[in-house]
Amino acid sequence: MIVGCPKEIKTQEYRVGLTPSNARDYISNGHTVLIETGAGQGSFFTDEEYIAAGAKIVATGKAVWDQADMIVKVKEPLEAEYPFMRKDQIIYTYLHLAAERPLTEALLKSGAKGVAYETITDSGGGLPLLKPMSEVAGRLSIQQGAKFLEKPQGGRGVLLCGVPGTKRAKVLILGAGISGLSAARVAMGFGADVTIMDINLDRLRELDDLYGSAIQTIYSSDANIIQEIKDADLIVTAVLVPGGAAPKLIKKDYLKQMKPGSVIVDISIDQGGCCETSRRTYHDDPIYVVDGIIHYCVGNMPGATPLTSTVALTNATLRQGLLIANNGLEEAIKKDKHIIPGINTYQGKLTYKEVAVAFGMEYTDVMTLL
Repeated sequence: MIVGCPKEIKTQEYRVGLTPSNARDYISNGHTVLIETGAGQGSFFTDEEYIAAGAKIVATGKAVWDQADMIVKVKEPLEAEYPFMRKDQIIYTYLHLAAERPLTEALLKSGAKGVAYETITDSGGGLPLLKPMSEVAGRLSIQQGAKFLEKPQGGRGVLLCGVPGTKRAKVLILGAGISGLSAARVAMGFGADVTIMDINLDRLRELDDLYGSAIQTIYSSDANIIQEIKDADLIVTAVLVPGGAAPKLIKKDYLKQMKPGSVIVDISIDQGGCCETSRRTYHDDPIYVVDGIIHYCVGNMPGATPLTSTVALTNATLRQGLLIANNGLEEAIKKDKHIIPGINTYQGKLTYKEVAVAFGMEYTDVMTLL
């Protein structure tokens, strides 16, 4: 199979879909690997390293798309790449289709086989290809939130850990999944006053057993959210509906009850965001203010730490990627059924139910097509 890795074109996205080590793994399995020139530069991987691994350097992204049977990348195809997608081409990447109707329609029109990292599962029902980036985003959320709480950045001028004789900052985290827990750990490490909310009581009990009085756990209801945001200096929204649109937990009128200069970091923005006032931003212009509240809604947060993020991501995606390349998608799912939920589009059909629900589109069970 010809496996292609184009350079990411999303604004300030520095990650890359394959490292030179990954390229060597695909090549040792008998595949040809095409790398767009400069694709690894943002993560400090040179063309020479890819060549040494046996990959072929290609001049343009279009040339990669035109030749490759399977595209391996990091972020969803952007509008400029829609014309490159073609029937039966495997596109293996983060898709986040529930927040991207134009991309969904373009994938269906192309007939490509869209395999989303974020909906591939494991034997425990987890999302192993999403997990490493959720960990990065969760940890970064506190780092970024702390920065934008500083007065020169427009924030309240609050230090997360405080100092003797002052109050610690109150950090509220909505969602106790991988991102939320990663955020909580870093916030606790900073010495902040941390509260985490979720609708899963078993998960809250687990966190209570793990961290005791170091963290406050509260059941997530609309009334409780309204109460807690009033005192929060930093809010991290980290609620995930696998493959589906994020719930709007913070309504626009809630902002008037919050402290002026407080910060919302919306990790869920890739799935549409958890706030009615959330809209996607980028690393070069990451924040905006609504009703005195700073919003940080960068859609590719892990792109800020591309070396760490690329290695963590490709560690997670390599096994399933090789399985697909070695066997073809149809045979790969016979060897690993957990790839099946990853198939979001297949030969012009929408095969992920939550995306169909989000857009009111027709859903087709992929197993009826195979």
